Amino acid sequence: MENKVIMISDKDSVAVALSEIKAGEVVNVNGNEITVQNDIPFGHKIALFDINENENIIKYGHPIGHARCDIKQGEHIHVHNLKTNLDGVLNYEYKKNEQVFEPFKGKTDYTFEGYVRKDGKVGIRNEVWIVPTVGCVNTTAKILEEQAKKMFGDQVDDICAFTHNMGCSQLTKDHERTQHILKGIINNPNAGAVLVLSLGCENNNLEVFKPVLGDYDQDRVKFLITQDVEDEYEAGMDIMKELVEYASTCKRETVSADKLVMGFKCGGSDAFSGITANALCGRINDRVVSLGGSTVLTEVPEMFGAETLLMERAVDRETFDETVDLINNFKNYFTKYDQTIYENPSPGNKKGGISSLEEKSLGCTQKGGHAPVVGVLNYGERVEKCGLNLLIGPGNDQVSCTNLVASGVQMVLFTTGRGNPFGSPVPTVKISSNSKLYERKTNWIDFNAGQILEGKTFETVTDEFFRYLLDVASGKKTKNEERGYKEISVFRDGVIL
Repeated sequence: MENKVIMISDKDSVAVALSEIKAGEVVNVNGNEITVQNDIPFGHKIALFDINENENIIKYGHPIGHARCDIKQGEHIHVHNLKTNLDGVLNYEYKKNEQVFEPFKGKTDYTFEGYVRKDGKVGIRNEVWIVPTVGCVNTTAKILEEQAKKMFGDQVDDICAFTHNMGCSQLTKDHERTQHILKGIINNPNAGAVLVLSLGCENNNLEVFKPVLGDYDQDRVKFLITQDVEDEYEAGMDIMKELVEYASTCKRETVSADKLVMGFKCGGSDAFSGITANALCGRINDRVVSLGGSTVLTEVPEMFGAETLLMERAVDRETFDETVDLINNFKNYFTKYDQTIYENPSPGNKKGGISSLEEKSLGCTQKGGHAPVVGVLNYGERVEKCGLNLLIGPGNDQVSCTNLVASGVQMVLFTTGRGNPFGSPVPTVKISSNSKLYERKTNWIDFNAGQILEGKTFETVTDEFFRYLLDVASGKKTKNEERGYKEISVFRDGVIL
């Protein structure tokens, strides 16, 4: 009998449809034949046995909610008969992490060709970036980008202006958050040189921004106040020429994989994201950490319901407490605006088979693998510790990827079940959860994790994917780079004057 469903854990009360299944069809799960009671869409869940009203429904070996009513074996399980168990801000109890993180037992002398910076950080691109302090000079930045590409584009990997609509009329914490995010972007090691472009009268003017930026390499970072010059394009191009000349002196050299810093993100998830693409990223996460590298996991709302699995891996009490604050502060952000904390799955998620935030979170946190949690990062705070770091940020793709870039990641691994062309300032590797998406959107997707559903082992696909990522780190362009999808979006929470 053809394998029409997949069961993730032997503790599960549901299986996931590998294709559309019609009512009356019979599926085989671990030798048990189950007659399907309703049409089951691709990626949706089917009950493996009778489930009573209020009984927990199990997927990934953990509850993803409870039954709203009695559910019969073979019935379709989705939002109509499943309800979240989550409610309110929780209290958490610290328990010393006794788990042993198994070191990688395969090849350990992995290398890539990167750009070693003066501060010891390693970039995987050598680009010249234009970072506006305020949205008023966005078009100026884009014109300078266009002119500089025509004149100097062949001397560095790319020349990019990252426009945004913040930097003025913001108050206190919002203003400070914008400054720290821009500081983090400027310090990302993929930027060989940076022009910080200012209007001059904005809240985030250089007089107040430079102290936040702190010490900087005067050859690598230069500034222009457009109100202070007669022709900002002429002055800007003079500075761009200097910056390109400086950046072009940097050359790739062989460095160890312990210099890798990878960020993890998902967007447009489906029911297979947690089974294939996110689980694959979890294995990459563990491999990078075991080799001495650093990884960053964000999207705090998509940790809700699975946060205890991360807290259990905190390396010490301080990291545990910081993780609790990360989770509860973001819940308070929701309640401050009278929003339901646990109503997170988007319409696309639901259409793809995800029924509750627990289900989404358990799938999302698969990207974190099993590595110990070594730190919690705030906006613009730079990765300094080897291991898995948790980063503040919402589920929004553009905002959370911007936060990742500001934390210093060299690339973002972005899993998707429905597809998304978005790209961040750093290489944004799109991993499809299913082969249909990979085959249909070849101009978006870089790697197909759907192979795992078709007979390839995780070990084989993980090795193949890691080799691909080392190629990306050494200069191979991702789809977002080939098409120029490079954007930022700065998180805002407050009054605009």
